[in-house]
Amino acid sequence: MSPHAVAASAVALGAAALLALAAPLSASAHVSLESNTATPGTFDTLTFRVPNESTDGATTNKLTINLPADAGLLASVKFEPVAGWTAELVTTKLATPVVHGDQTTTEAVTQVVWTANPGSELGAGALGVFRLYVGPIPKVGSLKLPIDQGYSDGTTASWNGAPNSEHPAPVLYVTDPPVADHDADSAPNPAVTAHPATAATGGDGADVVARVLGGAGLVLGAVGLVIALSGRRTGATRPAKAD
Repeated sequence: MSPHAVAASAVALGAAALLALAAPLSASAHVSLESNTATPGTFDTLTFRVPNESTDGATTNKLTINLPADAGLLASVKFEPVAGWTAELVTTKLATPVVHGDQTTTEAVTQVVWTANPGSELGAGALGVFRLYVGPIPKVGSLKLPIDQGYSDGTTASWNGAPNSEHPAPVLYVTDPPVADHDADSAPNPAVTAHPATAATGGDGADVVARVLGGAGLVLGAVGLVIALSGRRTGATRPAKAD
């Protein structure tokens, strides 16, 4: 095989490897809690990280966080305003009052619904950050916090599954040890909150680009090595010219 043919084959294999690497990285992030542990009896800030995972250009325009309405309920729920979005606290009368110490709760906030104003939706590659201040944290093993993520094309992504499933619900671990989440968006400081769809991409995109570029460097190095070795072999097998 000629050096050029060998190089072309190496490039093709490298490109396929890079595509295989980039695809799962770009699709791995999901709605998650920035910090997923809390101490019973305290008040805490829950920070939800919401990436837009649409592949057809749809924007995220609604977010519904579902809160417990049983022994794990949160008696006090307040939201942090997000520019360009309106928030609504949905209160439900409890079928059975819940007692925490000397406090009896007969109704509680069971949903927080954020809706984007026109032009403030989360576009492709954007990462939204939504915060709740809640408490007191009940003494339970964990609190499952299912989320419905609405898109402009009318579809809804329901994050209500078990940990590490395809659509896991965010979980706040109180007395239970936290389960490692290998697919959640884990960028420490997102560049985008819930602002217009034209905003810059979040930290997860930068991480993917860095990994893909690193892989590209390795592939190009391998291609160069293949070409050099092929050229050396060709020279070694070429018959010497007679004087």
